Amino acid sequence: MIKILTKQTLFDALTLRLPKQEKRLSDIPNPALLQDSQKSAKRIAEAIRNKEKIVLVGDYDVDGVSSTAIMIDFFRQIPYPLMAIIPNRFRDGYGVSPNVLERIDADLVITVDNGISAIEAANICKQRGIDLIITDHHTASKILPDALYIVNPKLATCEYPFKEICGAEVAWLILGLLKKELSLPIDMKQFLDILCIAIIADIMPLVDINRTLVKEGLKVLMTSSRPSSVIIRDFLNKSLISSEDIAFQIAPRINSAGRLEDASIALDFFTAPDTNKAYKQFELLGQLNDLRKETEAQCTQEAMVKVDTDAKLIVVANEDWHEGVVGIVAARLVDKFEKPAIVLSINDGIAKGSARSIGEVSIYELIKDNEHFLTKFGGHKMAAGLGLKEENIASFTEAINKSASLLNPQDFKPKESLMGILNTYDIDLELVNLLEQFEPYGEGNLRPKFLIRDAEVVSIKLMGKDKSHSRIEIRQNPNETKTLELIAFRTVYEMPNFKKISCSYTVAKNEFNNKVSAQLLINKIY
Repeated sequence: MIKILTKQTLFDALTLRLPKQEKRLSDIPNPALLQDSQKSAKRIAEAIRNKEKIVLVGDYDVDGVSSTAIMIDFFRQIPYPLMAIIPNRFRDGYGVSPNVLERIDADLVITVDNGISAIEAANICKQRGIDLIITDHHTASKILPDALYIVNPKLATCEYPFKEICGAEVAWLILGLLKKELSLPIDMKQFLDILCIAIIADIMPLVDINRTLVKEGLKVLMTSSRPSSVIIRDFLNKSLISSEDIAFQIAPRINSAGRLEDASIALDFFTAPDTNKAYKQFELLGQLNDLRKETEAQCTQEAMVKVDTDAKLIVVANEDWHEGVVGIVAARLVDKFEKPAIVLSINDGIAKGSARSIGEVSIYELIKDNEHFLTKFGGHKMAAGLGLKEENIASFTEAINKSASLLNPQDFKPKESLMGILNTYDIDLELVNLLEQFEPYGEGNLRPKFLIRDAEVVSIKLMGKDKSHSRIEIRQNPNETKTLELIAFRTVYEMPNFKKISCSYTVAKNEFNNKVSAQLLINKIY
């Protein structure tokens, strides 16, 4: 039953979502509770005191690049030389691989946001007498790499009280212990601008300490003199930066480097010594992001045609799909067909791909059940990566669909919970301010969605350079004089026969030409 909302009932409902007492930075659990974190900090401190060669291996997504950037910045302030490598998606594959180790000469190798499945790499390190410290947050398999230490909140034996932290958070917590170990006067709060970007981009639930770190991180982002933060502020040009600004405008740009070319472009943005260099890198990221959008749109179009709509779980594969965008294409298929999706790119008989899930379905567990078809896999409940031989795609598709058919059909229901219907005259700046009080929004605290039912479509205008977005003017009730304007991004909406529309939407703050207004963004047209 959909409720008619007032501002008061909306305020009450949103208040119930959040804990009575929000955590402060001082409430963050002791990093030493992370298994082996204290030992890792001691080993890193020993390496610094003994002037050993330390090499850091990151990952090419936003979390991996952010973790690497925070580490680099911290080591610069010691100061101590740290060699940092982010593997290239196309040449090296994922994480600390044998490929990457070939060009490493070190006494100590530290991973950030990867390594939990690096069995082979750990054995190579052991043979070469290199100490390996793995810091990661991805789900661990039964067999763990034979590393010196593994710091990962997802380990069954780890007692850290909050498990849903990203790779950059794990790295930041260990650096906090290292700071103590070396008695350094480094303020750990200064890294929160980069850390909050990692938490948001890696779709961590914005509850508990994540909520606190994002809230505080966005404040640091607004004032930090870090060149990359200055450029982000200039680009967004807003009085307040929200988690969604990061999720939709900044994260895709940072991600595009590792997806299409090399993550070092994004790393150089975060670690730029001045705003001139940061601006140049950000421009490059913007160009790569535009290219990513084009590539992704084409792949999505081709993938849509290949979908077996009767399948429980979508698996599509193709030879010339760009490996860097298959994850986004999978997410688009999930949105469109409301089913989990796996998108594979085939090259020389080897398929590499990404999986995205929906509702309560753990895509990681489904893939794990069928790992005998795979050459590699890793990830978590809602997203995963995998590799297999081309000849095994058909058998894998059949098997994973069989596994999916055993799940409760309720698990496949998308989590689109609508708050209710808002009165036309309640949609104003006061409503925007009310909604702002409950930020940051994201995973675990979704921005409220509202319903418009059978509203009259007054007019439709197409916007954007390529006229690919729609501005729809509607009248919610026949007797109202006031109309509302809905924005549908990436949707060309044509006047329906009955001139009626039903959709879900969110309310956002729009700042343009020094004017602030409520903007209604269509989530889904029914």
